[in-house]
Amino acid sequence: MSTAGPAGAAAAPGDRAVVAELLGREPRGAFEVVVRAVDGRPVVIRNAPLLDDGTPMPTSYWLLDPELNRRVGTLEAAGGVRRAEAEIDADEVAAAHARYGAERDARLPSGHTGPRPSGGVGGTRRGLKCLHAHYAWFLAGGDDPVGRWVHDRLYGPPVADPEGQDDPMSDLVAAIDCGTNSVRLLVSDGGRPVERLMRITRLGQGVDRTGRLDPAAIDRTLEVLREYRSVMDRHGVQRVRMATTSASRDAANRDEFFDAAEEILGTRPELLSGTEEAELSFRGATAELDPLDGPFLVVDIGGGSTEFAVGSTSLDGSISVDMGCVRMTEKHLEHDPPLPEELSNCLAEVEQHLDDVLRALPRAAACNRLVGLAGTITTAAAVEQGLVEHDHDRVHHFVLAKDAAEDVFRTLATESLADRRHNPGLEEARADVIVGGMCVLVQILRTLGYPEVLVSEADILDGLVMSQLG
Repeated sequence: MSTAGPAGAAAAPGDRAVVAELLGREPRGAFEVVVRAVDGRPVVIRNAPLLDDGTPMPTSYWLLDPELNRRVGTLEAAGGVRRAEAEIDADEVAAAHARYGAERDARLPSGHTGPRPSGGVGGTRRGLKCLHAHYAWFLAGGDDPVGRWVHDRLYGPPVADPEGQDDPMSDLVAAIDCGTNSVRLLVSDGGRPVERLMRITRLGQGVDRTGRLDPAAIDRTLEVLREYRSVMDRHGVQRVRMATTSASRDAANRDEFFDAAEEILGTRPELLSGTEEAELSFRGATAELDPLDGPFLVVDIGGGSTEFAVGSTSLDGSISVDMGCVRMTEKHLEHDPPLPEELSNCLAEVEQHLDDVLRALPRAAACNRLVGLAGTITTAAAVEQGLVEHDHDRVHHFVLAKDAAEDVFRTLATESLADRRHNPGLEEARADVIVGGMCVLVQILRTLGYPEVLVSEADILDGLVMSQLG
């Protein structure tokens, strides 16, 4: 399963019809899909706290997957509610109800004075009422002991060896890439992707200006890490590597963030150098490619930096430069839409950075294939194809021509933010920084002379997984 969309996002086009089919009726109010199956089907939705007419909606999370509903229903029919009440401490259940209610109330409109939802999970104030509601919240990342109990009854708890220690040779591993703009998770079973998640938290917001991580950005990111810890627990993940890159490299208070992240994950984030980041990205991006098609130039456009790596069967050289979608947006693009002179200044700075790239990696302009990674490039591919919903198979290894990238750039750069958000393929949370990222992409194509870029969704996450599997 995977999650989709930042907290508070509206339902994607097409979701409403699918949810109506799964419910057997039209949804009564606004909702967002917060857990999806691997094929994109909604598994859990989160309802708005109020219906369109202002009526309170006490049940925030609904479980939609028919098979999971059937299995939880069977558990309930076999006395699951009574068993859970007997086996789970009542104070823990009460605390979960309180957390659930506080989370729901925080999403009420500012200044709301009308009727408010009441109760906790499933609408009850105490005890247990509906295991489906508890499990839905747990799957969405909620800290719910009842949902965890249900999951253990459905799948069994994570297995440890007889000494109580994790199996160091387990092939079930995870990787977290904590970047300037987004935080991503990959759970892998022996190299086979089991679950990929992405949340935009903008950890690097303002770092270029202040030299520090913003407390609100840290809180957003830690909330996502709690969700990811829950996902890893559900899968029984025993080993994880978390890599942090540009934003943390530039922040004076990164240890504050690292300490909190380590407490959540049980492992300390690794501060990667630009060279280490490039090597892992190259390894992940080229694993599926034929070495005879090389040498490859792998370009990873991040939020605060962009990595360039050259090689065929192994990495021959790399460089990291301080340009990325968030950094370039904050430095140059002040108006909505950006003024022509702002775009020119942004493109000019990218060109200056590319001079440094060519001095360090002369082969960067002479490889057989340009391979592009990360959100700016995958978004450009999705916008070019007009994808209403993300489709891994249509984005991964899509060939984005230079002329097509230029068209996407011109379209997005001349639209206001309000209009830009409506482009199919563009996530709303990325709309404010995509033009800065496209400045980096199109200037790379112009300066280095590549007619196209091979878009890859295999990247540093895959490299981090491979490093754990040997």
